Amino acid sequence: MHVPVLLEEAVSRLVVDPDGVYVDCTVGAGGHLVCLAGKLSEKATVVNIDKDTQVLEQARKNLSGISQRVILVHGDFRHLRALLKACGINEVNGVLLDLGVSSFQIDDAARGFSYQGEGPLDMRMDTEQQLSAWHLVNQWPEEQLAEIIRDFGEERYARRIAREIAKEREIKPINTTSELVRVINRAVPSQAKRDKHPARRTFQALRIAVNDELGALQEVLPQAVELLVTGGRIAVITFHSLEDRIVKNFFKRESLGCVCPHEQPVCTCNHRPVLKILTKRPVIPSESELADNPRSRSAKLRVAEKL
Repeated sequence: MHVPVLLEEAVSRLVVDPDGVYVDCTVGAGGHLVCLAGKLSEKATVVNIDKDTQVLEQARKNLSGISQRVILVHGDFRHLRALLKACGINEVNGVLLDLGVSSFQIDDAARGFSYQGEGPLDMRMDTEQQLSAWHLVNQWPEEQLAEIIRDFGEERYARRIAREIAKEREIKPINTTSELVRVINRAVPSQAKRDKHPARRTFQALRIAVNDELGALQEVLPQAVELLVTGGRIAVITFHSLEDRIVKNFFKRESLGCVCPHEQPVCTCNHRPVLKILTKRPVIPSESELADNPRSRSAKLRVAEKL
């Protein structure tokens, strides 16, 4: 069962017009949307986007009892403007981005997201795309693998892991999650295995690379703000520092009146603030939520309003 993270905290800050149009760019099982619908009138429209057809089908079942107009869209949120235009929508009152991986994806060993089960090296959120974790692990150059694991996984032993992967695939392809875990275990020194699973950061890095998660996030944020009506809000839930840094820096830039270099004596950027940041510090899960759902431990919520 997928448990939505920071549910009330996100939804309560998102709704500004109960009759408005709201978009969940990562609908998952629809948990946030069910809560959101409870705060909206029957005149409202809720658009649900996900690039995982299996997850979208689960959301379809969970959202069947909602009285508002519900639109389900299969697509990548990096194309938000085009996806909404195809639905006849040109402006919205709220945009929600929950960037966590769905429990349906993690717990299904056949999807290859988890280092704790046996499954194919896949990790594709959109099963229709060609690139999978298998291609990265078995075909990408060792140096490029090391960069991915270091930059996206913030793994200090990235070079050692990439080197061990390269050695193993010379003998035979690495086909399953458990095979990759064994390779990583050989590469990581014993003292680094005490607190956290040695494969955690590498699996995170591969998943981010396979799905181009950071690139998609950077593309969707300006589109979301452009689509918002005045007073509309955007709420983003992140699960690791790389995502949070992108959101934090984007909100900060769009809330400033000038983005010229500090040493420049005269403003030439003509930048105008378009956002008001509503969460000076990110909202994090409460102790009770952490107890009920340990997977929420790294979640951070940031919210901004369009001026």
